[in-house]
Parts: sequence; C-alpha cells; structure tokens
Amino acid sequence: MKLCIPSLGNGGLEDIVSEHFGRAPTFTVVDMVSNKVEIVQNTGEHFGGVGNTPDLVAGAGAEIMLCSRLGPRAISAFQAGRLNEASDVNACKMHRH
Repeated sequence: MKLCIPSLGNGGLEDIVSEHFGRAPTFTVVDMVSNKVEIVQNTGEHFGGVGNTPDLVAGAGAEIMLCSRLGPRAISAFQAGRLNEASDVNACKMHRH
C-alpha cells in the first residue's frame, strides 16, 4: 500500500507538507510495506505542465492521499474513482475501537 503526501521539496519524510494539493511542487510517496520513499515532481497544469495532478498521483501507485485544500476539479477526479474516499467500508477492521 502506498501513501502520498503533497510536499514542498525533495526532502522525503523530512520535508514540509504542502498546504495546497494542486500547487504542491512534489509528492512524497511512501510504500508502507517496503518503506521505500519516492519523490514525484508535480508536472501538472499548475506548474505549466500537462495533465492533472490526481492522475499523476494515481500513476505513482498511491492508494492513500493525505492532503488539504483540494480544488473542485481535484475533488471531482478523486470522486470519479481514481482514489477512494475513506469510509467505514474500507476502514481497517482490526483497529476498530
């Protein structure tokens, strides 16, 4: 399982979290099984690139996205199934307290 966090640079787990998803310069992607950390550059439209940022995150294999300040297009993209919204259905059943 891979976790993705919008970040401000190339510092990996030591980096500062970006407060705006679409304008994050990078994304820190952590493989929770192998503990491998990958830095993905945001090449989306906000930075003069092509494509949208949710597709970039999904292409990195992210299954969990931790972020804030999503714009309406990003919310629509995530709701379209590229990443699933957290719910009781996909919650960890082992840690239900």
